[in-house]
Amino acid sequence: MEMVPDIILHNGNIQTQDPDFPMAQSLAISKNRILDLGSDQDILSRASGKTQVIDLDQKLVLPGFIDTHFHFYEWALNYDSIDLSRVRSFQEMQDAVSRKALAIGKGKWVLGQGFNESDWPEKRMPDRHDLDRVAPHNPVCIWRCDLHLSVANSLALQLANITSAVNDTKEAVIAKDAAGNPTGILKELASNLIRDVLPELSISKVLENMQKAIHDAHGLGLTSIHDIRLMGGLDGAQALKAWQHLRQENNLDIRCHVGLPGEMTDQAVTLGLCTGFGDDILKIGHLKFFSDGGMGARTAWMTQKYLDAEYGMPLTPVKDIEKAVIKADRAGISVMVHAIGDRANKEIIDMFHRIESSGKSQCKIPHRIEHVQMILPEDLVKLSKLKNIAVSCQPNNLSLDISMIDACAGPRGKFAYNLKSIFNTGVPLMLSSDAPVTNPNPFAGICSAVTRKRMDHTPKQGWYAKQALSVAQAVKGYTITPAMALGSGDSVGSISKGKLADVIVLNQDIYSIDPDRILDTKVDLTLFDGRIVHER
Repeated sequence: MEMVPDIILHNGNIQTQDPDFPMAQSLAISKNRILDLGSDQDILSRASGKTQVIDLDQKLVLPGFIDTHFHFYEWALNYDSIDLSRVRSFQEMQDAVSRKALAIGKGKWVLGQGFNESDWPEKRMPDRHDLDRVAPHNPVCIWRCDLHLSVANSLALQLANITSAVNDTKEAVIAKDAAGNPTGILKELASNLIRDVLPELSISKVLENMQKAIHDAHGLGLTSIHDIRLMGGLDGAQALKAWQHLRQENNLDIRCHVGLPGEMTDQAVTLGLCTGFGDDILKIGHLKFFSDGGMGARTAWMTQKYLDAEYGMPLTPVKDIEKAVIKADRAGISVMVHAIGDRANKEIIDMFHRIESSGKSQCKIPHRIEHVQMILPEDLVKLSKLKNIAVSCQPNNLSLDISMIDACAGPRGKFAYNLKSIFNTGVPLMLSSDAPVTNPNPFAGICSAVTRKRMDHTPKQGWYAKQALSVAQAVKGYTITPAMALGSGDSVGSISKGKLADVIVLNQDIYSIDPDRILDTKVDLTLFDGRIVHER
């Protein structure tokens, strides 16, 4: 007996991302699967009186987007924080902190994320005194957009016991003034001293925030995410518990690979976990390691000095990462390694070559290098020769980093965000947001990858424009490429007969419009697992 469609989408411009069936006018959905696709005539003939028929009015249809590097759990935890990505000056930042402090009352924590001082007219990093002036009666901590640096006011430093007597370490840098007193600027793991004293959210509040975040993700066209751990955060177990709770209650309306911190390698191996374990909705992801920091904090590990700092630093000795990766690899647990600077990328690529040559991997899902923000041509060649690796890059970060990289690296910025060169290596190039470091909107990412401009569309000709991707390449980086690279290509990533029905409908054709306008794209309809979860 022929199955009757529950939903038919017709009169559309369906770009399937399936090379065997690249375009269609209509698609039929039954339960949570793509039943069929083809011409309007063929598909509409299968409708019954119970079928929901939706006229797409020639709109562009794509597979649901996959964001492979999203700090989703942390994003949800901080859903009520100040969004500082929108402030355009030092004064606007202070005004935002002041308004929040007045709104919540004395004594309560004021938290914010996303400031980017390199794009402010003042080009000035705040310190504790600047925050004290606008919120003297509240503990305050704000994170730079890259999350590798935070600034705390005096009351926050006091609550975290960060005094002149506390020494920093290579991994946890506490900036101090000439008198030896903390300035409030905290780099890398030093920010965890603040996180450790923040009041915990109740599990009900965490789940409420996560469901709000999932709802907002649907509005951006996201149907799958990889929830990635932050450095030094031992919240992997709490995050996995929260995701499992949503799944058990049948309230998880997004596909999620839950990453674990590298610090939990021994526990993961002992428990017999493996990457990809789970179901179509929730899976165990990769173990996460950090080889260096970020360029904004000048902690990314470089082969040459910054113009305004030293070489950055390795946050974890490569030999320690390698030892843990070998242990995980032999147990079938895939890993991802954060590498920003050109020295970090060189060392990590060399490490993976040694591991690949040492024996057969037990991992069915490739290892990953995250960011690959600055890479030298000779290391691109070595990257191309790795067999069990995928790369996740964040074009949204490019739009934030142009001014900063010009200031700290000068002409060596030509080695940064080499997306086209990475794509040309043949290594699977997955695109992602790194939210809340940047805007989670995939259309901002596609726009950045294609135009290589800031969100205000400067510079006019693009920044090192030869490294731009085409729209088609960028869309693949959010759809079929991550699906194939992560072992889910038989179920998601393209609009293909028999695959899970994760589908989005856009208000404009991003393939044909002026690339600068891609940023303004809206999602009119999102279907997840065969159900409509967003309508604009």
